[in-house]
Amino acid sequence: MKKFNLIIAAAIGIFLFSCSQVPLTGRSQLSLVDDAALQNEAANAYNQFLSDPSTKVISRGTDAQRVSTVGNKLASAINRYMQANGFGDKYNYKYQFTLVESKDINAWCMPGGKVAIYSGILPVTQNEAGLATVMGHEIAHAIAQHAAERYSQMTLAQAGGGILGAAVGGASQGTQQVIGQLYGIGGQLALLKYSRNQESEADRLGLIFMAMAGYNPDGAVTFWERMAAAKSSTGAQPEFLSSHPSDETRIAAIRKLLPEARQYYTGAKLK
Repeated sequence: MKKFNLIIAAAIGIFLFSCSQVPLTGRSQLSLVDDAALQNEAANAYNQFLSDPSTKVISRGTDAQRVSTVGNKLASAINRYMQANGFGDKYNYKYQFTLVESKDINAWCMPGGKVAIYSGILPVTQNEAGLATVMGHEIAHAIAQHAAERYSQMTLAQAGGGILGAAVGGASQGTQQVIGQLYGIGGQLALLKYSRNQESEADRLGLIFMAMAGYNPDGAVTFWERMAAAKSSTGAQPEFLSSHPSDETRIAAIRKLLPEARQYYTGAKLK
């Protein structure tokens, strides 16, 4: 019993020591992963994905240019805000934006700002505002460090007392497992399933990010309405929506978040 109590006490101490806050939302989260090492592993996995023979990268044309334009606007705005508001270099990501030929309605962003947009989602995004909605949301997952949080939660739940060694002595050693377990690198990319709370947080941050970049956040509502219509017409659940709230719930929540995001669009909350 005494040993058990010591393990519990130590685990609680690590939990408190390893808590961080999500930028802008201020939510406390558990993080037992070395962020720099995680970003490095994500970059390696991203390059592996792009070099896979089954991945067809679209590097030229109007669509590829639009992905690059919107992505760079978002990256520039986010980096400026983070630097101006005392976040230092922690979120100064080396962004990459790649358009991939695929019928899938999907998009994702790995830790450190490694973004992939599938061409199947472009008929739904339609314009820069729609694309900024998608990309802002996916970048928000990276800024909020949702992948590291999910891995930390999984590790804590699975390892119990054994978490002490991983948290204290091997934080950086676990980064390959983060990518391997959460993103399933190797052959097909099995994308991370975020929690509903993380998806909602990414919606909130995504609205703010697109507003920072000069895109009217009201455009997010029309995008999600188009996404709901696309889902209804095909009868299939796009991968992009696999762990997301229902259409009605999401759109209603986004409408409530718009007043906050509009303040960044007008510059009222920007330095």
